[in-house]
Amino acid sequence: MAQSKYYVVWAGHKPGIYTSWAECQKQVNKFPQAKFKSYGSQAEAEKAFKEGAGAHWGQGSAKSGGGSASGFRRPAAVTLEEAGEIDYDSISVDVGTRGNPGPVEYKGVDTRTGEILFAYGPVSKGTNNLGEFLAIVHALEYLQERGSSKTVYSDSVNAMKWVRQKAVATTLPRDASTREIWFLIDKAEQWLRTHTYPNKVLKWQTHLWGEIKADYGRK
Repeated sequence: MAQSKYYVVWAGHKPGIYTSWAECQKQVNKFPQAKFKSYGSQAEAEKAFKEGAGAHWGQGSAKSGGGSASGFRRPAAVTLEEAGEIDYDSISVDVGTRGNPGPVEYKGVDTRTGEILFAYGPVSKGTNNLGEFLAIVHALEYLQERGSSKTVYSDSVNAMKWVRQKAVATTLPRDASTREIWFLIDKAEQWLRTHTYPNKVLKWQTHLWGEIKADYGRK
């Protein structure tokens, strides 16, 4: 389950603190040189808003044990205009792991409603990126079986790259403990080599939109 976030808008149509990305987006969309940033707690957000953009905006993420500031980095991070709006008529996928490598499971959900459309696992041993790769391919197969051209969202850059290349690049060994996930990987790579699809596979912009809708909440 995604954590609550507080969005501080210093420069926007109406500066202030907002509790959803949708409300924040209304304030900064098409606003020249908008300045905004998300925080994990109301106290952090109120402090940042009071101190002003000069002390916070563009400073990146501050890592801590509890809720932490999630920076909207520029130019390294994708900007609001580059990201565009969320395509809610889509499938979002994510992986749940316990250790990396370790047991892996994944699911695909309706981005709008959060309804689970498919799920697999747990597989006894794998990695986060391999699970993401399998989830994306599963989503593409799922949509093709239904004649759908919906978008697929993933928050794994590596998995998306492997899907484009139709092959994974991993150091996970092939042995008795990884037999199941390698069987699934070989099958997924074969599917990619023998099928085409119209669906877009897009990066879920976590720093802008919060956790992906399929998030397992194990971070």
